[in-house]
Amino acid sequence: MRLAPRDNVRLPTTDTDRLPMRPPRLDQLDDLDRSLVALLQENARESVANLARRLGVARTTVLARIARLERTQVIAGYGVRLGQDVLDASLQAWVGLIIAPRHGPDVQKRLGKMPEVQLLCAVSGEYDYVAWLRADSPDRLNDLLDQIGGIPGVERTTTSIVLARKIDRGSVTG
Repeated sequence: MRLAPRDNVRLPTTDTDRLPMRPPRLDQLDDLDRSLVALLQENARESVANLARRLGVARTTVLARIARLERTQVIAGYGVRLGQDVLDASLQAWVGLIIAPRHGPDVQKRLGKMPEVQLLCAVSGEYDYVAWLRADSPDRLNDLLDQIGGIPGVERTTTSIVLARKIDRGSVTG
């Protein structure tokens, strides 16, 4: 391995060095990378020139940093966040699920077939999973909750309906 100039990032030099690696955590990035990621989370369409100006660095530095962050999967992709007026047309809810032992994979498969399930996370604590649902009406949400509660292995659900987004950094959108 050799060190890249100024970035202190190890670059691959052999085929074995090119094996997929786990991306670094945000706390492992330097201040400039963290600031760049934060600006891109605010507006991924910001021009490189504006990013460089806001960060106080050269455009080429921003381009190189973005390329490295993409290559190392710190930045895994870019997407579209829907406007709040579009989102307000639907109900969003977080559902905590308690699953019977050995039923997790089957529950995941069943939930994966429901297009209203936007996100499913395995979590620690009181619940085994937390699901983020989006439904177009209260009746549809009620039907979804009945379907989820009827899945074999789902022992209990607890639902919280999202009333308003107070902070939205775009990490959970749909």
